[in-house]
Amino acid sequence: MKSRYIQQIITLTIMGLMFSQKSTAQEKAKRDSASIVIDYNNEVGAMNPIWAWFGHDEPNYTYMKDGKILLSELALLSPAPVHLRVHNLLTTGDGTAALKWGSTNAYTEDANGHPIYNWRIIDSIFDVYVKLGIKPYAQIGFMPEALSTHPKPYRHNWQPGKSNELFTGWTYPPKDYHKWEELVYQWVKHSVERYGQKEVESWYWEVWNEPNIGYWSGTRDEFFKLYDYAAHGVKRALPSAKVGGPEVAGGGSPGGVNFLNAFIQHCIHGTNYATGQIGSPLDVISFHAKGQPKLVDGHVRMNMAPQLQDIESGFKIVASYPETKYIPIVIGESDPEGCAACGMATSPENAYRNGTLYSSYTAASFAREYLLADSLQINLMGAVSWSFEFENQPWFYGYRDLATNGVDKPVLNIFRMLGLMGPIRLGVTGSQMTNLQSMVNSSASGVKSDIGALATKSAASVIVMVWNYHDDDIPSVPQPISIVVNNLPVKTVQLTEYRIDDRYSNSYQVWKNMGSPQHPSAKQISKLEKSGLLQQKGVITKVMVHGGKAEMNISLKRQGVSLLKLAW
Repeated sequence: MKSRYIQQIITLTIMGLMFSQKSTAQEKAKRDSASIVIDYNNEVGAMNPIWAWFGHDEPNYTYMKDGKILLSELALLSPAPVHLRVHNLLTTGDGTAALKWGSTNAYTEDANGHPIYNWRIIDSIFDVYVKLGIKPYAQIGFMPEALSTHPKPYRHNWQPGKSNELFTGWTYPPKDYHKWEELVYQWVKHSVERYGQKEVESWYWEVWNEPNIGYWSGTRDEFFKLYDYAAHGVKRALPSAKVGGPEVAGGGSPGGVNFLNAFIQHCIHGTNYATGQIGSPLDVISFHAKGQPKLVDGHVRMNMAPQLQDIESGFKIVASYPETKYIPIVIGESDPEGCAACGMATSPENAYRNGTLYSSYTAASFAREYLLADSLQINLMGAVSWSFEFENQPWFYGYRDLATNGVDKPVLNIFRMLGLMGPIRLGVTGSQMTNLQSMVNSSASGVKSDIGALATKSAASVIVMVWNYHDDDIPSVPQPISIVVNNLPVKTVQLTEYRIDDRYSNSYQVWKNMGSPQHPSAKQISKLEKSGLLQQKGVITKVMVHGGKAEMNISLKRQGVSLLKLAW
């Protein structure tokens, strides 16, 4: 009896300690509650759909099973057209897709060196886009084997995590720039004939990819020559077409800064290699921006600062020239890091890609891109998320993609949220929202999370996307957040909440709960597909508006994202 009594005392003591610790955690969370304040009358700019731009290396995935499914979903994200940018549209080959590889065989030559144009594979790619209402951000590259000055070896056999050659014969300048121009001319001319002038006028064409690193094996001046001839070919086929570049890697790196400045100066003041006149067409300016995650003490630590620094630097360069200050800018690749085809098995820091860390990072980074564009008063048209899908690969392998085997990942639901937002952005004040310059300098690496919001309005709604983001992917207790909207013109609103966290809109968590099957059953796949969609939390509720003020209270775990729709 005495032993049983002592055991009961110990059990009660342990339970008391556990309850005390839980209460302490809850009290701490309450003390740390964050507030977000929005003013319905404080309009700060248009909610341009800069997020509705995507890209990937492997163009042949476009017309494959899961590729077509994902493109159909992207096309439905919002009323705004989605733009697609892909590599390898002019690369020589049989159309077989592989990691960081694709081909269309658009250009070959006969035994006498005469051009042979074959648009079959390119048409099969662009036909899918046009049918879905997707706009090509058409990349003019890479160099066909028959035109390359250094054609052998041509196709690489790159594999992630291995030291092997990536930049082979497709990276070299053309042996004949007039043939290069004629290829571009014939492509644009064919596009107009197939899709109509009005359709092609709604596209953007851009020349090459990251010519300041290994993607271009020529000199800088040779790239300017490549650009001039390509742009001249575009305009010769369709004078109203829009063309630009140069898609430099690292808009804030010394090499990227030098290259981007030199390119803009060439387009403004340089002698055009194709025409002999001063200047070259420049309808869109593009550069790339990447973050730097790493593995720290067994968990992923993101770093948004390098990405934002690249963006800020690129914006400042464009704004520094009166001739380019208002030209549309596309961040041609804007991502948490650089290698989409490197899974977490070979790059463990890429484990962020399957779960909600990728979602919260995306929400928080796009909000800062809007703020950077506002602060420098530039014309930001698009920010390409270099993420699509990888056909016939292991489930949740950790590639930087939007879906795996036809199942949407949590990050895709951020874009669904963005697609629900209104046309006008509203100012946001947050007690725990990291200010713009701190994010640019050091990301969200402090003691507290970055709890912020992006808010929009329409004539009959306010929509607020709220996130709890931190660079360190460490679990936390849910944090209380109060959201106040002032100066609403109505007495009541209907509140709908959508959520991305460990319980909602999270196919990865559901897959792990299944035991992480690599051969899920049809019933499991059906459940995964449903869990990959954007899910509503709870029921629609009525919120009273007192003196123009509506207040809502939610709680979010670290890396969670909530979309609050107030409609009337």
